[in-house]
Amino acid sequence: MNRRYMLPEMAKIFSEENHFQLMLDVSITVCEAMADIGQMPKAVYEDIKAKAAYDLDRIDEIEAICHNTVVAFLNSVAESIGPSGDYLYRGISAMDIKDTALSLQIRKASDLLLAKLTHLRALLAEMTKKYKDTLMIGRTHATHAEPITFGWKMALWTKEIDRSIVRLNNARNVMAVGKLSGAVGTFSNIDPRVETFVCRRLGLYPAYVTNQMLQRDRHAEFMTTLAIIGGSLEKFALDLRILQSTDVQEVEENMSAGQTHSAVMPHKRNPVISERICGMSRILRGNAMAALEDIAIWNERDASHNVPEDMLIGDSCCLLDYMLYHFTQTMENLIVYPENMRRNIDETVGLIFSQRVMIRMMDKGASWNTAYEIIHRNATEAWNQHIDFQFLLLEDEEVAKYLAKDELMEIFDLNNFVRNIDFVFHRAGLD
Repeated sequence: MNRRYMLPEMAKIFSEENHFQLMLDVSITVCEAMADIGQMPKAVYEDIKAKAAYDLDRIDEIEAICHNTVVAFLNSVAESIGPSGDYLYRGISAMDIKDTALSLQIRKASDLLLAKLTHLRALLAEMTKKYKDTLMIGRTHATHAEPITFGWKMALWTKEIDRSIVRLNNARNVMAVGKLSGAVGTFSNIDPRVETFVCRRLGLYPAYVTNQMLQRDRHAEFMTTLAIIGGSLEKFALDLRILQSTDVQEVEENMSAGQTHSAVMPHKRNPVISERICGMSRILRGNAMAALEDIAIWNERDASHNVPEDMLIGDSCCLLDYMLYHFTQTMENLIVYPENMRRNIDETVGLIFSQRVMIRMMDKGASWNTAYEIIHRNATEAWNQHIDFQFLLLEDEEVAKYLAKDELMEIFDLNNFVRNIDFVFHRAGLD
């Protein structure tokens, strides 16, 4: 993955060095467990703990011969220890070590992502309150519908992030498991107490039933969760892109000093971060699809999942980490134009009140068909001629049969559209 899209802390979690270090930590803890239950001399365990190390160059040399990264790692560690290295990995498989280490990586990555999600959630909740009463037009099918407020939009996003936090917590817990049960998972050559000891020491739960590997529905759940979170960020970013378009211009990404948006058009102010987030979300979805494909394995073990996982789990975590960081930065520095929001409300010459007029006419005895036909006729004329909709209704004799002029004047009050905003905000816990 391109390093410009990797933030240092997440990149470190999925570095080759860290993965090998976690595998070493698991290996040493296995030896500690075996010594604890009397299956390894304590002096041997102390020797292993003191000397165990790995060498990246040596791992590469061994892998060039054996074509197995984990086996190359294990041999490198055994060489660093000397004679006591013969006690390593008795009764456990390479996947025991690799899968448990990967679970530790995913747990750490999840914690980092959850912290960023929580920060973003707090920011959006703050914006919900700040812009609670800032009226803007609501849009359906990319056309004007009825007014909402910008705070209402932020409330919608806040609750979606709440669901993302719940999903990621669940996926983290599903992945917070270790496996040290041997070649086909039956503990035929390893005492189950070793697995219990190691998992407890590392802060994991034992996977209750396994074969040679942790089942990949766990990893698929984690990866699809990342993709869903990315999809939410894409939705938010796409909304910002639309609202920043020149014809709308209700919000704008802050343009930092020296930032260039076009090599040939110096005036351009493009929503570059939002566009980047939309593109990255597509990668997350593709990676999640590969994780879904990895669920199916042959019998008790095959290696078809190795390459996708080695490439995609770390990449997806790094991508989402980058997306969350930069989307949060964008929202922290977002320029909001309330005056343009009000201008755009007025663009449709009062047509946004059509439903309220129709309902009031029906309250006064008009049938739905009658009320709809009258309102639609006037709305069409107002739109085609760009004439004030309220003026046309005040002059329409058919409308006058049902509504007095003062009633029509009362209907055309923008506050009517958001009179229940306090109820919704309170119900959502955002007041």
